[in-house]
Amino acid sequence: MMNETCSPDQGDRYSRQERYAPLGKEGQRKLNDGRVLIVGAGALGTGIAETLVRSGVGHVTIVDRDYVEWSNLQRQQLYIEQDAMERMPKAIAAQKHLSAINSTVTVKGIVMDVRADELEDLIPHVDLIMDATDNFDTRLLINDMCQKYRIPWIYGGCVGSYGITYTFVPGETPCLNCLLGEVPLGGDTCDTSGIIPQAVQMVTANQTAEALKWLSGHPEALRRKLLSFDLWRNEYISINVDGAKKEQCASCGETATYPYLSASNLEKTDVLCGRDTVQIRPARPTKLDLAHTAERLRGLDEGQVEVNPFLVSFTTGAQRMVIFQDGRILVHGTKDTAEARTLVHRYFG
Repeated sequence: MMNETCSPDQGDRYSRQERYAPLGKEGQRKLNDGRVLIVGAGALGTGIAETLVRSGVGHVTIVDRDYVEWSNLQRQQLYIEQDAMERMPKAIAAQKHLSAINSTVTVKGIVMDVRADELEDLIPHVDLIMDATDNFDTRLLINDMCQKYRIPWIYGGCVGSYGITYTFVPGETPCLNCLLGEVPLGGDTCDTSGIIPQAVQMVTANQTAEALKWLSGHPEALRRKLLSFDLWRNEYISINVDGAKKEQCASCGETATYPYLSASNLEKTDVLCGRDTVQIRPARPTKLDLAHTAERLRGLDEGQVEVNPFLVSFTTGAQRMVIFQDGRILVHGTKDTAEARTLVHRYFG
């Protein structure tokens, strides 16, 4: 048994990775010098962070605005029951557990709601950004910032048994704005449609494999295709999206203006004067199907749902959300804009 007063020999810590010929000692050295920013510390973020930290990526910063809840423990692999009991901020809990896993790397957890100004402060000297967010508003912000500063980023998303991932390389691949055109509003989330942990693990495996390729100096090995899958239906699709790149794209085109770095193109959040209420407006006008929205919320078997021709009211816990046909949502019961956005993204994507 090792004497507890002696420092363990960590000389062979990464030996199994180094024996993998495409990586080798030189690739491992580059990983040790790598700097990664992970936006989000939920299911994807914790899986990504643990893999990168165990792999020896030298500097990992993980940013999240939320705290650990009991429902997180089913799939958010870094957290333990104590974190949920104490409602520990996810970024802080992640930093604590990751540092215990590998003390030779630098891990920094930041409790923050990432917007344009915050992201601008975070990205100096970052080699790669990993998407582990729960909404396209933030993803389009990341996309524009990465295009502006020529930083690659790896998109990932999952819900139910479905997952999707793609690696964006500025100047080479189409960007997220090319692929989507506009922010999608509504849609399934883990809270509305559930999720199995294997879908999370599949997405993080693909995201982190791409990350190791890039950070170890092997861009030629990147997948270069959009990957989607449904584990329950045994479906796997790899799509060449090179043709989606638009020369006049406002985010990555020849005369890019980076529209999602402007507040006018992001969702708008206001604390209503004299009321314990936050209003969240979508970046672009929409027209929701209120009957479908009410049906989806009723399927959760939680909270109370009421609907009329003009709005849907959804009460869960101490908060009540009122959803209008134009996409506006009033979150009653809080003045905290970050808490309000978390609730909206949880139930409406």
